Amino acid sequence: MSAVGDILLAPDVRPFAVAAAIMVTLGGIEVLSMLIGFSIGEWFGNDVAVEADSHNILGGLFLWVNAGRLPFLILFILALGLFSIIGFLLHGIAHGAGITVPAWISALAAGAVSVPLIRTTSRGIARIIPRDETYAVNEADFIGHVAQVSIGPLDQGLPGRVRLKDVFGNWHSVAARASPESTPLPVGASVLLVDRDARCFIAISAPADLITQQQTSRRA
Repeated sequence: MSAVGDILLAPDVRPFAVAAAIMVTLGGIEVLSMLIGFSIGEWFGNDVAVEADSHNILGGLFLWVNAGRLPFLILFILALGLFSIIGFLLHGIAHGAGITVPAWISALAAGAVSVPLIRTTSRGIARIIPRDETYAVNEADFIGHVAQVSIGPLDQGLPGRVRLKDVFGNWHSVAARASPESTPLPVGASVLLVDRDARCFIAISAPADLITQQQTSRRA
């Protein structure tokens, strides 16, 4: 076994190696899922957002840590990454000083250092990534709105994605598929969200008058 493998599998750094492996796995799955038209973050992100809005200790802590208001999956991957990096650094420093630190102590220390760094880093990341999600809008309100196909075409198979703007001017990217009676809706097409099932929104081709109305409202 290589020296790197010996280090990663050492009991003292096992919590950080596991965190790094989970981070890489989740990131890879999210990228692959986005390529086929949906996001695993949407499966549980909305529930976490609702819990965070509730007035309790856990909700308040989540909002404090998530200062940048990142989607939960991105925040979770960020936390895993910082935890593993700090843990490996602490282990390296202790090893260089000839000190053996139990895994549970180094994990607690890395977790304590990670919390304020997650808060600071989330703010920086929020300035870079598009703000496609907000806690102030219920996605059920998107029914009846015109959107544009961003990943498609939309048909009756796997969902694609559409982009639309809410009443506050925030852009959203949501999963959608064509209605059973609809022909395939190509990328760039304007669509009308008419319903929603457990997986995604249902879309049809947007009527011309609604498209004109939307373009007029944007210019205004």
